[in-house]
Amino acid sequence: MTYDNTNTGLLAKNERKEQPKHPDMSGSINVEGVEYWLSGWVKTGRPGTKMEGKKFYSLAVRRKDDARSAAPARAPADSRSTAAPAEKFDDDDIPF
Repeated sequence: MTYDNTNTGLLAKNERKEQPKHPDMSGSINVEGVEYWLSGWVKTGRPGTKMEGKKFYSLAVRRKDDARSAAPARAPADSRSTAAPAEKFDDDDIPF
């Protein structure tokens, strides 16, 4: 019997993080049979929002077969943003 990885994933600490804008966590996820790269940033909610002062993860996904997946992932231009843009990196940027 083979293991079915459909609709499962892994997100782990990014041991290769070199700059603050790089993802805090990275990994991959399979959704309905399609493979995606997964990046995560630890954020703190801004004052005046329902997440004020609370820690949360901001996530970005990108298809593994996306031809544009060649550059390392980076944080949004506005560091206060709660959403990370879909970024690019290659297999060598995954810490596993």
